[in-house]
Amino acid sequence: MAVESVKARESLKTLAIAKAINESLRKALETDPKVVIMGEDVGKLGGVFRVTDGLQKDFGEERVIDTPLAESGIVGTAIGLALRGYRPVVEIQFDGFVFPAYDQIVTQLAKMHARSLGKVKLPVVVRIPYGGGIGAVEHHSESPESLFAHVAGLKIVTPSNAADAYWMMQQAIESDDPVIFFEPKRRYWDKDQVDTEAIPGPLHKAQVVRQGSDLTLVAYGPMVKLCQEVADVAAEEGRSLEVLDLRSVSPLDFDAIQTSVERTGRLVVVHEAPVFFGSGAEIAARITERCFYHLEAPVLRVGGYHAPYPPARLEEEYLPSLDRVLDAVDRALAY
Repeated sequence: MAVESVKARESLKTLAIAKAINESLRKALETDPKVVIMGEDVGKLGGVFRVTDGLQKDFGEERVIDTPLAESGIVGTAIGLALRGYRPVVEIQFDGFVFPAYDQIVTQLAKMHARSLGKVKLPVVVRIPYGGGIGAVEHHSESPESLFAHVAGLKIVTPSNAADAYWMMQQAIESDDPVIFFEPKRRYWDKDQVDTEAIPGPLHKAQVVRQGSDLTLVAYGPMVKLCQEVADVAAEEGRSLEVLDLRSVSPLDFDAIQTSVERTGRLVVVHEAPVFFGSGAEIAARITERCFYHLEAPVLRVGGYHAPYPPARLEEEYLPSLDRVLDAVDRALAY
């Protein structure tokens, strides 16, 4: 028992999300010689957020590759490597830089498995720091996840905490499907305990991070922490809110959402991306179909506005806030 408890303590680490991803990438590089990391400044610099810090030094320039500033070329090269048996992990430096690679991702990466009648697999992970909250300039604070979730053949995931960041990265690399791995940049420095020996749950399974009975808050990535803060405030007013972390945007775990909503009778969906044609719209439609007779109020959504992302000084007016989510909670509970 003493030996087991010592091992358990050794496997528990307090890590920031950025460091958890770094250690997960390190583990993948150690475990599988076919894993390679590619991107702009991922080697010598260690990435603009230092997520790949130290990896090129320890694994060499043939495993951790500094690429030209050409996102289409980065993803296209990764596709070619995957066809030759490698498992490339590519970094798009900022969310707004992914669009030069959108053609490669949508017309090649997403479709080649179906085009080959299942004979060709493309185990490529595309890492994208996304979302606002860091006061960045234009093209550095996008939330384009719904643009990729709409494309059949891609898996879209996003962790909200360090433990998920560590394990979901490894699961994404091990997947034979192409995975778009959105990393909430405003949460990179949030710390949490990570058990590096724990057996993870399924990659695309949602998790209840707070139980409640009056209303369900559904979120993913950077908004999960905000929803937990909303639930704390609501609890002071005697309201019990359940918080569900989706973890995966495609596929969506509709069963988990349905189970929660059938218990609480109300649903508010929160994401940074614009509400118009966002992932919350699909959730609202599906849950209305599935839970019509259980709903005590319409499904409400809180997100960004249908407008270009604003300058840094205005982003807090654009992004979902504690007050905006609490207002939606009040409106849902008022029915």
